[in-house]
Amino acid sequence: MTEFWRLPATEIAALIREKRTSATEVAKDALARLDAANPAINAVVDHRPEETLAEAARVDAAIARGEDAGPMAGVPITIKVNVDQKGWATTNGLRIQKDHVATADNPVVANLRRAGAVILGRTNTPAFSLRWFCRNGLHGHTKNPWDPRITPGGSSGGAAAATAAGIGAMGHGTDIGGSIRYPAYACGVHGLRPTLGRIPAINLSFADRHIGGQLMAVSGPIARTIGDVKLSFEAMCARDVREPWWVDAPMQGPPAPKRAALCVKPEGMPTAPAVEAALRDAAKRLEAAGWTVEEVPLPPLRGPAKIQAMLWLAESRRGLNKAFAQEDDPDANFVYAQMEALCPEPDLFGFMDGLQKRATFLREWMLFFERYPVAISPVSAELPFRDQSDVESPESFSRIIDAQLTQVGLPLMGLPGLVVTTGLVGRVPVGVQLLAGRYREDLLLEAGAVIEAAGVPATPIDPATA
Repeated sequence: MTEFWRLPATEIAALIREKRTSATEVAKDALARLDAANPAINAVVDHRPEETLAEAARVDAAIARGEDAGPMAGVPITIKVNVDQKGWATTNGLRIQKDHVATADNPVVANLRRAGAVILGRTNTPAFSLRWFCRNGLHGHTKNPWDPRITPGGSSGGAAAATAAGIGAMGHGTDIGGSIRYPAYACGVHGLRPTLGRIPAINLSFADRHIGGQLMAVSGPIARTIGDVKLSFEAMCARDVREPWWVDAPMQGPPAPKRAALCVKPEGMPTAPAVEAALRDAAKRLEAAGWTVEEVPLPPLRGPAKIQAMLWLAESRRGLNKAFAQEDDPDANFVYAQMEALCPEPDLFGFMDGLQKRATFLREWMLFFERYPVAISPVSAELPFRDQSDVESPESFSRIIDAQLTQVGLPLMGLPGLVVTTGLVGRVPVGVQLLAGRYREDLLLEAGAVIEAAGVPATPIDPATA
């Protein structure tokens, strides 16, 4: 019997469209893999096999009628529990939202369905999707399939862990401060944070978010191959005017020189030797493929990171802090307290000044990309953190947030970032982050494919045990 769960999404979709297998057979295989691998990692926290098989049957029926089943025909995927999926609770890892059942699909879910994807289940996130770790009081603790002693990342830790373990060919994630990019890094897969407005994604079962969330939060794909990232990304981008920020931008931009900037220690970032080695290796891979790589400083990240935190916390201070008290999740309480201590509450003028500076920072970055269409930066200053180390002490939290500068600094400008896994340090994944200008995900994917072709960790993997 073919182990379809080992195959990339591009190959699965081709097999189904060409009638060399059926979506139903692929779905049965995917569900069996979920049953086998998920108990060790707790990545998928809610699933209904009968619904998965019904979705697969609809794909098969469309193909039997001679219809186009979509670019992701029959591809098994997972959806993060913080977005609306009709008939399922949008828990966001919270006990207080365990009965908040969506009556309509978030546009990103609707687009994936229209593309023919088959949903396997819902993946875990920390409470409030707040951390780079993945534990909550409702769904429990997600483990990294490479090594349960290290974080699977967050907040899309369930999505990345599931994808690395072969539970679905693609995991949907969200990112406001690294929540796609960091889990991809920690789990040895690839993750794309798209440009603001690229992918329509809005939870219609809640009120619209505060301006910070609107400007910085995006949905995107986590996958084991760059080809699967591209396939999923393009499917997610389809038109949906329910999302006011959606932009009908072309998938392919104008030609750009194969020139990349390498920055190992942005603004003095304390980059570890193993991370630096991965960055220089990625640069050499590009050079071997005909790219020019220059080591130069990046535009500001620390200034944007401070404004990002201010805008992020403004949403909490405006009323979400009452939900923190209701949920009373120890991890979330600790992390929120540390973030508040690092980011004093602004007055109205401070808030307005932050939004004004956003334009200045974005201009600096876009001018930089005129010279260097792609930049190579650390995903984190460190290898993936020891699990739960952010809540050990204020000092540990402070070190971790400083190491995550490139995760927190980027979203303010709404810029895209692609994390490409490149190797292992023992059993611990490592990789790099590629950056480009607005709506230039095509450049990220082009560079990412070159880096991937020179070698990446073999996935999917069987989850390790402690």
